[in-house]
Amino acid sequence: MRTLDQVLEDALQLSYEQQEMLIKILQNRYHENRRTEIATDAQQTLADFHTGKYPHQSAQDVIAALRQSSNETEK
Repeated sequence: MRTLDQVLEDALQLSYEQQEMLIKILQNRYHENRRTEIATDAQQTLADFHTGKYPHQSAQDVIAALRQSSNETEK
């Protein structure tokens, strides 16, 4: 397997246009992979919710818990 330094050295040998294309390709692939990861996490969370792993809460209760958590981390 190639090291990151080797890959970077190879990338620097490309023309500026090709480097720009490479950057865009990597960004697009990163974003797509991240979207897939978020979707998978969301599906798992919904499945957990539907099986009763998480209790029903009102929006006010959730906001109050978030504020309390935020205040505790600031101390």
